[in-house]
Amino acid sequence: MRELKPLSRDAVDAALAKAERYRLLNEPGEAESICLDILAVDPLNQSALVTLLLALSDQFGTTSDAHARARDVLGSLESEYDKAYYAGIIAERRAKAQLAHGGLASSTGAHDGIVEAMRYFERAEWLRPTGNDDARLRWNACARFLDRHPHLRPAAEDLREIEMLE
Repeated sequence: MRELKPLSRDAVDAALAKAERYRLLNEPGEAESICLDILAVDPLNQSALVTLLLALSDQFGTTSDAHARARDVLGSLESEYDKAYYAGIIAERRAKAQLAHGGLASSTGAHDGIVEAMRYFERAEWLRPTGNDDARLRWNACARFLDRHPHLRPAAEDLREIEMLE
């Protein structure tokens, strides 16, 4: 592997803005690379950790280890609110990527993943800073997603149906 060129500390803010722009341009790999450069010089930079986590979650369904890496980043967040909120984001995005990918059990996996996300968002709601309703917005989006996809069912419901058929 080639030796990487270190980012200068005074370039961190501009690099973070660039990483966010790359995410908005749907280039999460570029955003991820920039965040790794930021974290190499400022390992506790919470904004870079959040942007990295989001860039990794943008790659769910296309990069095999993105979920595990996003969960690893989650452990580096300092705020309990952030940990709950971004755990919800990870669960929601993984569920939607699983549904988009299709295949056996994608329906139950997606349903259960969305419900898991909603539980994290409920926890985040209790921990939220005053005036921050982001967790409520995400919970509502998940509820609407389930309403728009009535074919999604919990795994336990599928098991009960299989048992009835036997």
